Amino acid sequence: MNMSINFPHLGIYLEHVGKSISIHGFSIAYYGIIMGCSILLGLYLAEREAKRTGQNPDTYTDLVIYAIVVSIICARTYYVIFSWDSYKNDLAIYGAVIGAVATVFVYSRVKKLSFPVMLDTACIGLVAGQILGRWGNFFNREAFGGYTDNLFAMQLPVSAVRVHEITDEMWAHVQIIGGEQFIQVHPTFLYESLWNVGVICFLYWYRKRKKFQGELFLTYLLGYGLGRAWIEGLRTDQLQIGMTGIPVSQMLACILVIFSAVTILWGRSNAKRKEQAKTNE
Repeated sequence: MNMSINFPHLGIYLEHVGKSISIHGFSIAYYGIIMGCSILLGLYLAEREAKRTGQNPDTYTDLVIYAIVVSIICARTYYVIFSWDSYKNDLAIYGAVIGAVATVFVYSRVKKLSFPVMLDTACIGLVAGQILGRWGNFFNREAFGGYTDNLFAMQLPVSAVRVHEITDEMWAHVQIIGGEQFIQVHPTFLYESLWNVGVICFLYWYRKRKKFQGELFLTYLLGYGLGRAWIEGLRTDQLQIGMTGIPVSQMLACILVIFSAVTILWGRSNAKRKEQAKTNE
């Protein structure tokens, strides 16, 4: 199998990008390594944020153990619900996020901690993990978009991708390189990773400007949802609602954007009224 990945307009030609590494006869997928590193990165940043806000960092070390297990279960459940025939091929990030939020909620109740405060702290680590985690899709040659000839266009060997994700337009623009068929596509994993870099930068800037607890997490949902709404529209492996043709992730992203924006506006308005009431006392 041809293992190359090219970005021709950027002058990047990677002749061999493996999917795994072998250590003493054991094969370890790069996807798994990246997921592990993304979890550690997210935990590190969450602990730093906990220290900054006067919380116990160990709280998040304990929390992440439960969150990993629940998130994986929820991610698989989400994918099975919307793509029963091919559920074994992927994980769904929304299911993982839902699982993580549910875990934080239960954990906060058991430990008698503030749920909104924990969400604000954890979202910094969550988005950082997503930035790194998306690169697992790069090694797996998945989560790509349709045909494009833009600056970031990525070329993948047909033999290295799932054929059912190749659209008619992509077949119409197949290129023969060294006797091998290549498709040229949107690297949507890269788009989402770069988008989330912008999201986390904004969160770091915004965290001292929030007016109520939970606002930072809602801002994360708003920013992430905006990016996912347009990026999901490019992908060829969309989970769809039955035969409607409506991408599940794109619909959920739009719902998140509306919900987060309305809740933030209401929360800030409510916080402003409370400040004015205190001033008038």
